[in-house]
This record gives sequence, structure tokens and C-alpha cells, in this order.
Amino acid sequence: MSLVKSNKMGVILAGLMLGIFVAAIDNTIVGTAMATIVSDLGGYDKIVWVTSAYLVTEMAGMPIFGKLSDMYGRKRFFVFGMIMFLLGSVLCGTATSITELSIYRAIQGIGGGALVPIAFTILFDVVPEEKRGAMSGIFGAVFGTSSLAGPLLGAYITDHIHWRWIFYINLPIGLIALALIVFSYKESRVHVKQRIDWWGASTLVGAVVSLMFALELGGGTYAWDSSQILSLFAAAFVLLAVFLYAETRAADPIVSYSMFRRPLFAASTVASLFYGAAFITFAMYIPIFVQGVNGGSATNSGLILLPLTLGSVASAQIGAFLAMKTSYRNVMILSAVILVIGAALLSTITPETSKATLVWYMIITGFGVGFSFSVLGMSSMHGFNANQRGSASATMSFVRSLGMTVGLTVFGIMQRNLLSDKMTDAFAGSGDKQGGALGDIRQSLTPENRAKIPEDALHKIVDALSSSIAQTFMWAILPAALALFAVFFMGRSKLEIPAKGERPSEATGGH
Repeated sequence: MSLVKSNKMGVILAGLMLGIFVAAIDNTIVGTAMATIVSDLGGYDKIVWVTSAYLVTEMAGMPIFGKLSDMYGRKRFFVFGMIMFLLGSVLCGTATSITELSIYRAIQGIGGGALVPIAFTILFDVVPEEKRGAMSGIFGAVFGTSSLAGPLLGAYITDHIHWRWIFYINLPIGLIALALIVFSYKESRVHVKQRIDWWGASTLVGAVVSLMFALELGGGTYAWDSSQILSLFAAAFVLLAVFLYAETRAADPIVSYSMFRRPLFAASTVASLFYGAAFITFAMYIPIFVQGVNGGSATNSGLILLPLTLGSVASAQIGAFLAMKTSYRNVMILSAVILVIGAALLSTITPETSKATLVWYMIITGFGVGFSFSVLGMSSMHGFNANQRGSASATMSFVRSLGMTVGLTVFGIMQRNLLSDKMTDAFAGSGDKQGGALGDIRQSLTPENRAKIPEDALHKIVDALSSSIAQTFMWAILPAALALFAVFFMGRSKLEIPAKGERPSEATGGH
């Protein structure tokens, strides 16, 4: 464990929070800027990849950097992650096509894959055990706030400056975080010597990327039964099988199966998968609903996410406090029940739904999601010693990002297909080129273009968009319900606070 003087603690924590902020905000910041970006760069059919490319490389890198940080120290990989993230941010701001932007977002994601899990691990290394609950609550709130505030910030910058500045804004924040960690965090030189699991790393990345390409290109660019898509699915399956086998043979595997023998860790990790899938769906499609159905600007669609943000921030703090009073499981059961209710309410939205009603639905949903930002981060590292926390935190973060990536892709494909079918039906027989043409949907996402659409055509577009999003939210109830099922297996463990004068010890594992 790192030895940190108390007067440097605040500086280190500030640097970590800023690092988490910039990495997490880039999961969602492009959401409300996409209409403008597509108008500028074109490529509507590739918009999902602008977010997916970031999530894929972030997700693939998390367990790798977590393991490397256990082996060689946290600081060097936090610094590496921030440098890669800032490099990617600069490149994103210079993109001239959607394809270029997606590639540069992948570079950003590599940096993000190091920043988030290592920041949470450093937190557990430097903060005394009796203060971890409170600090985990604060860090969870920062993660939740930045993830959900991304669309708001992206919308404001897009409307009032330029969409390229949603990437350039990372530079001053990231450089401050980098300086705080470089000059204040002095970690122990004692690390556990391990071997790098190169087979595991390469096959994991290959499997994830193959799966994402298959899901994104299938049914659109290529037919689901085409040789290209079938080959990608086959590659993903084979590489995953090789990865699982390689992990049983590796001296120091990236994902240690022994961790999953702890019920608390296993249940926390599985729950994070489903929370990630549900969360990203709401964060991405509520702004589109507000712009395309209600006719708001990018800023309006960003502002409408504030209730979701405030609900999640409040419950992240409450969840960390409750975890010190009762078991992690009790807290997360409450969280998942609220999330299921919120998802069910959002699945009922229509063009006639008032903004006040939508706000209440989002507060409930955000409150349900927020517990996971703090409590699952704590429960996933519960009982592990210092040289295992990096891997434990990174594995949980990896699985949560996997849920977000697969959720974004699957629900994105679902919404796109539903919308295409409804547009085709709405304009059937009219001879209107808008029938089934998803590229024309973007006309309804900006107020200036919306005014140019004939009223009858606009009404059909709004109904099709609203119905497709509501049905997508209805399907999002499934991961919320699966999260509820998973948390029942978390056991009775809770955050243990040492008594005054008692020597702090590692809490027992999830039994």
C-alpha cells in the first residue's frame, strides 16, 4: 500500500477525480452533439461507432492495465493513460470524417481504459479503511455526474462554441490532473513480480473487437447471414474460447477465475454488466427523444438529463453511507428495484408526455442507477489485498463497460430497425423519399431543419421516432431486471470499519 502524507491526500484525490471526470464524461459527451457532427461530417449510418469505438478500446484495456498496475505500479499507467487520452482528444478535434473520428475515439478509449480502474485502485491504496465508504461515495458521484453530465456539456459547447471543443475541453482538465498526480503521488516501490499474459490480452481484444464489428455491421452494411458477419461472429467465438483457455494456463492471468469464487465479487461484476447496458441506453436516447420528438435544441436535450444526473449523484452518496450500515446486497436490491420501476416508466413515453412527467421518470431512474456507481466499486474490491485490487477493480470496470458497449450496440440496432420499419409503414405508398430513409431523420433533430419539413411528414417522423425509442426502453427493462436477479447473490458482507485504536485489517471476502 502506498504511504501518503495527509497534507498531500487532498491533492492526490483531486487529481484522481479529475482523471475519472474526463474519462467518464467521454462515454456520453458526443450524444447530444451527434446531430451537428453528422450534419458537418456526414455518415449517419456510422454514428454508433463514434461512441462504440471509445467504449470498445476502453473496455478491452481495463483488465490489462489493471493487471499491469498491480505488477509495476499505479502511477506510470495512470500517466500513460492520461497522455493517450489527451492525444486522442486532440486528434478527435481535427477529424474530417466520421470514420476518422471513430478511429481517434478508439485512441482516446485506450487512455480511458487505464484511467478509471487505476484511479479507483489508487483511492483504496491511499485512503484509510475507515474513510473508504465516504470517499467511494464521492468518487462514485463524480463518475455518475460526469457520465450523465456529458450530454449537457456536449450540447452547450456544440450550440455556443463548436462541436470540436467537446474534445479540446479535455486538455486543460487532463493536464491539471496529470500534474497533480505526477508531483504529489509517491507510491511504494514494492510490487509483486508477475508475468504478462500476452495470449490473454491479445485474444481478449480480438474477441471484443470482432463481436462489436459483427453487431454493428450486421443487418446494415452486410446481411446477418453474409460470410463477412458469420466470419466475425466465428472469430469472436474462437478468440473468446482461446482467451478462456489461456486464462486457465497463464501463471498470472488478466482475469483470475479465483476471484469469481468469491460470491460478492462475482455477483457485483455480473450486476455491473446489466447496470451498464441499461444506463447507456437511457443516457443516449433520452436526448434524441427530446430533440426529435419535442423539438428541443441540443442544449435543451442536455438540460433534460439533469434530473437523471441529480438522482444518480444523490443515490451514489446515500448508497455509500448505507453500505456502512447494512450489507451491500440490501443496498443494491433497493437500487435495482428502483431501476426496474424507472425503466418501466420510461417505456411509456409518447409525444404527449409532459416534460414534468419525463423529469420525474428520469429522477427515479437516475436514483436507481446511482447506487451502482459507488457500491459496486466498493463491493468488487472487498476482501482483496493491495496487490489484487487493481485486477479486481479493472475486471469490474471492464465488465461494466462491456455491458455499456454491447447495450449501446444491441439497443442501437434495435432502435434503428424499429424506426426504419415504422418510417417505411408511415410513408408507404406516398412516394416520399423519407420513407425508411434514416439519413433524413437527422432533419428533425435540429430546430432550423425541423422547420423545413412539411407538417404531415414531420408528424409521421415524430410518431415513428417516439414509438421506436419507447419500445427500446421497454426492452431495456430486461437488463434492469437481470441486475436485480444478480444482486440477490451478493451475500451479507458490508464495509467493515475498524474500531478506534484497532489495527485496520482487510475485510473478509464476499461470503
